[in-house]
Amino acid sequence: MDWSGWFALFLVFAVLATLIFTRIQAHLVMMAALTLLSVSGILSPEEALSGFSNSGLITVAAMFVVAAGIHASGGIEMLVKSILGRPKSVRSAMLRVFTPVVALSGYLNNTPVVATMIPALNAWAKRIDVAPSKLMIPLSYGAILGGTLTLIGTSTNLVVNGQYQAITGNEGFSLFSIAAVGLPAALVGIVFMLVFFPRWLPDRREKKPFGNLREFTLEVAVDSSGPLVGKTVEDAGLRGLRRVYLVEIERDNRAITPVRSEEKLRGGDRLVFAGETEAISDLLRMRGIVPSDHHDEPSAGKAGVEERRLVEAVVSPHCEVLGRSIRDADFRKRYGAAVLAVARNGQRVSGNLGSTKLKAGDSLLLEARPGFALRQRYSKDFLLINDLEAESPRHEKGLTAWLILIAIVLAAGSGLISMLNASLIGAGAMLVTRCCSVNQAQKSLDLPVLITIAASFALGVALQKTGVAATVAETVIAFSYGHPWLMLVLIYLCVSLLTEMVTNNAAAIIMVPIALQITGSAGLNPEPFMFAVMMAASASFATPLGYQTNLMVYGPGGYRFSDYLKVGIPMNLLVGGVTIAILLTGWDLQLNR
Repeated sequence: MDWSGWFALFLVFAVLATLIFTRIQAHLVMMAALTLLSVSGILSPEEALSGFSNSGLITVAAMFVVAAGIHASGGIEMLVKSILGRPKSVRSAMLRVFTPVVALSGYLNNTPVVATMIPALNAWAKRIDVAPSKLMIPLSYGAILGGTLTLIGTSTNLVVNGQYQAITGNEGFSLFSIAAVGLPAALVGIVFMLVFFPRWLPDRREKKPFGNLREFTLEVAVDSSGPLVGKTVEDAGLRGLRRVYLVEIERDNRAITPVRSEEKLRGGDRLVFAGETEAISDLLRMRGIVPSDHHDEPSAGKAGVEERRLVEAVVSPHCEVLGRSIRDADFRKRYGAAVLAVARNGQRVSGNLGSTKLKAGDSLLLEARPGFALRQRYSKDFLLINDLEAESPRHEKGLTAWLILIAIVLAAGSGLISMLNASLIGAGAMLVTRCCSVNQAQKSLDLPVLITIAASFALGVALQKTGVAATVAETVIAFSYGHPWLMLVLIYLCVSLLTEMVTNNAAAIIMVPIALQITGSAGLNPEPFMFAVMMAASASFATPLGYQTNLMVYGPGGYRFSDYLKVGIPMNLLVGGVTIAILLTGWDLQLNR
């Protein structure tokens, strides 16, 4: 390798280290790498920007709009309500969750599928007396496995296919080609979860009257001009509340705890409660109670209260205010919403609410205007937005949205038109039939993800052009002593480890040119190696940060990091073992000469 090869290799390690050890967003890191490769002359402008015109990227963008149409029309809720029913056991409940989630995730981006299912599952779990912690991880894992069933099930599959076409010049894979591997892996994974997860997953239902799987700490204030000033806690009706408990009163920078029933309330007192989301919603409707940041702004606190509503949001690992306290981040001014409560790992966060430093996976209870949930639903700051007081979605377009999805799947699956054209037609049909609005379609385009994918192509091209891929390939071939099966295992392991540390798309794009160089140098069939990359990049179960849906269910399920390790590591090993076994028995690794 000359200087350009060493520079490209250094850039790969720099990108990986930045993604692993810093909070800099992936699309910014990848764009910086693209810029350096272009400015240094290693890549021509056309090569550096080739990812932005890749058919796989455009297909991903179009499928985001198709998913938005299904989501906005209430199509997912229609299917869920007809399937869930009233199971008699945890195992039966898990099976009813898997049925729609795995099927939907095979054709839709799994993020909106999981986002729609979380509030539905929470309400359903209470109705059937099953802990949500028994269902949330299965929901995420089921969505991940469903994404491996088709080429459009996850953006990673489309990206790998697009890069494979760009590097080899081959036609690419069909819609259901990955199903030969993904379907057996999904079935084995589902059976494994049904057998072991009811015992392995925690049951975190609290026995306290104010306890809940997602117990919040809520901080409110006594309105200085309200009817509660001068009343005792007992007379104000704050002692006998159901599912919510007065923990302490903050007055003149000191905490009064425990709170006596005879304690008289003063204007501006900050009241700290612990309790369930629904109970908190009732509490905020009491006269004389205002959000804690309103007590010194009486006019602001009273104006438009009727217009404001409660919203739940889960903090994303890409949130701009991650690691900062709610007060220092000026949260209310930044997002137009007041933080009322914070839950972490299913437990209330103790201490002063304003000084609470936000972490990825935190569940926030916000008071915001009605448009907040719609504006932030596709924000990268929050992974899940649930409007607790929103009206049920209108379903008159739900059937139309499903017909559009079925039509494009049949058209692409039968080979009538390409996957790219099918997805573009589907996106256009969703807009024309008004299954989703133009605004909803625009918000569904996950720009950071699309930019990450497009910019990552430049890194893949550089690895191939500078000879880095060839050098790494020769090393892997030598290390495997020429055994094709060992090469396949090493590729799978490399992608799987990278996926747990960086984004799955970035891991796949970095490894595709190396895998193709290995198969080219050793005279091997590239197809099983590409399927190994697709499966390893998606099968990320061991940490909440490894896959976006894992983090989405982290707070609502009341999980701890160790819960993912306990059930996720066996899932990683199982799906990896099944994938490798199928690829070794179902494909001839050697090219027919």
